[in-house]
Amino acid sequence: MVVGASTAAAAPTPSLDRAALQSTLDAVHRAGMPGVYAEVRDAGQTWRGASGVADVRTGRPIRADMRQRVGSITKTFVAAAVLQQVEQGRIRLDAPIGGYLPHLVPGERGKKITVRMLINHTSGLAEYLPYAYPSFKAWPSLPDISAQSVDDNRFKQFRTADLIEMGVQAPATGEPGSTPGVYSNTNYLLLGELLERVTGTTAERYITRNVIERAGLRHTEFPDGPWIKGPHSRMYEALFGLVDPPRDYSVYNMSWVMMGAGLVSTVEDLDRFFSKLLAGGIVNRSSLAQMQQTVPVIAQDGQLIDYGLGLHKAEIPGCGTFWGHDGSTWGAQSESWIRADGKRQMSFAVNLSRWNKLDSSGNPQPHPIDGALSAFKQRAMCDVRD
Repeated sequence: MVVGASTAAAAPTPSLDRAALQSTLDAVHRAGMPGVYAEVRDAGQTWRGASGVADVRTGRPIRADMRQRVGSITKTFVAAAVLQQVEQGRIRLDAPIGGYLPHLVPGERGKKITVRMLINHTSGLAEYLPYAYPSFKAWPSLPDISAQSVDDNRFKQFRTADLIEMGVQAPATGEPGSTPGVYSNTNYLLLGELLERVTGTTAERYITRNVIERAGLRHTEFPDGPWIKGPHSRMYEALFGLVDPPRDYSVYNMSWVMMGAGLVSTVEDLDRFFSKLLAGGIVNRSSLAQMQQTVPVIAQDGQLIDYGLGLHKAEIPGCGTFWGHDGSTWGAQSESWIRADGKRQMSFAVNLSRWNKLDSSGNPQPHPIDGALSAFKQRAMCDVRD
């Protein structure tokens, strides 16, 4: 199924090969993904496509306009909100976080860790997830991961201060400001508290008014409960083969990671957001330049990435430099990328997470979905004839 421009629209140029895009998307479904959908933009043209099912029990087809939990793509929204406050003089990027939130990051660490270090994951603050979820080990060390802890916390309402305390009290991953940094949701929960401190309103409300609405997004929001409003897929978690068959976690209380990965959005809204961001429509050019100053960061899957202030940088051979973010939560994964010149964009979402099974050492093993998804991303980001 393809959801795209009407037949009356101008004929596509060769740089947006709709048939090839749909074919590679279908291959992701055939490789074992229940449902996948995407939007690709190129020089004013838009293609949207979907393949597979939103519900494996009923066979309900997936659609390209469905909402999805977009995981850590939330971090780009949070970072943009903080940069807005920097522009207004309420936050200084290189000021110590202890000056704003001494009760959350006390003592010497509060004096050494700056706001910038939180945004680019060089604070040295550990990930709180292994402490919030018993028997949960962050990637790539996974031998003791437990599906039971995921189930037990489905409807639990976490206190943000408690989660931050877990991360602050855990052994540090490095000295503040040292590289490579280590990706940690603790940083972004603190940024949410910082936004509340300087704006006098909740971070969710501030981001909604000043980032989401400013970008003209119509289907993006922080959920106010465990349910997703509007049309959406079920979201299946395999937990590296430990949950078989994969379990639906589309109903889940996201208080465990709200400022780090709580947003619900659509592929259309994600493309619109990153387009506005790189065009200077969310933060000014000086702030965008700050966001694009990258440092090496160890991601949760163990890979070394170039990370700025809420933005990843990806160099695609033969295609150019792309900016964006990926995101994962229970049962859902998404990515959104835009070329540095703003002419080519790609966002996609899938409704199965952690499909790779583990070997005896706890390392994820290759799966046909990996290759099919890589081929789609290559086609979506690089099928350009300038």
